[in-house]
Amino acid sequence: MNKQQLTDAVRAEASRLGFEGCGFSKAMFLEDEARRLESWLLAGKHGKMHWMENHFDKRVDPTKLVPGAKSVVSVLCSYHQPELFASHAADESNPRISKYALGEDYHFVLKEKLFELFEFTRKLNGGLEGRIFVDSAPVMDKAWAVKSGLGWMGKHTNIISRKAGSWFFLGEMIVDAEFVYDSPTTDHCGSCTRCIDACPTDAITEPYTVDGSKCISYFTIELREEIPAEYHEKLGNWIFGCDICQDVCPWNRKAASGNEPRLMARDELVGHDLSYWEELDLMEFRRLFKKNPVKRTKFEGIQRNIKAVRGNLKS
Repeated sequence: MNKQQLTDAVRAEASRLGFEGCGFSKAMFLEDEARRLESWLLAGKHGKMHWMENHFDKRVDPTKLVPGAKSVVSVLCSYHQPELFASHAADESNPRISKYALGEDYHFVLKEKLFELFEFTRKLNGGLEGRIFVDSAPVMDKAWAVKSGLGWMGKHTNIISRKAGSWFFLGEMIVDAEFVYDSPTTDHCGSCTRCIDACPTDAITEPYTVDGSKCISYFTIELREEIPAEYHEKLGNWIFGCDICQDVCPWNRKAASGNEPRLMARDELVGHDLSYWEELDLMEFRRLFKKNPVKRTKFEGIQRNIKAVRGNLKS
């Protein structure tokens, strides 16, 4: 089997597994991305996410992360649910959880699919060495998605696809097989600045640059301390994550629906009022978020976030 046949077969299998996109790029040192990442870190825009400083060499060179790697296979899996998301975005009276965290934990869902894709590729190729990644280990998934043509980097720094908008997850296989590599797509943000204008904390400091230490998602998920009082009002009603920059993006109005039922929103996580969340106890928290990204912030984190937005809802 030649490289073109292998590439076509893997792409077709990825589609069968439910991935809305699959792209191929050569495993190589990310020179431009390394320079930008270094500047971003030196400017302290990662806040207290000190883990982002670790393994810099592996983060920008997959061959150091996976010895012998020749290719990065990037996949895209949508969680878009148009019929729910329109009403969810307009709900200003109830505490809100970012849309990506309303279904089953994407780490488990995508890894399961990627393991199948890896095994398929191994058999077809007569052997395969490598690893799979889903928002894990020091992998610059957005950079690889761009290089493999899955989308372009939006001004909010999320990847945007003409078909899927930005409501999707990314995953990778870094392997020792060779494929026919894709080319990056063009940027279609144009002169639009809606994401920049809409960010309540001014975290998008300029097009294609986000100060992570000012992002609502950072405050409600990554920060382990008290959220600074001056940001409480700007949190609005977000108790986990934030979707504002994506809600206003014109490309998401055209996005196709996702196909993976496990990533769709669970009814019990949508539309609850403040009293429901204030009465949530540890046991119920563990039940609700057993296989869900919200568990990352822990019970104490959710309590802190609810306390921070309480005044916004009551006012």
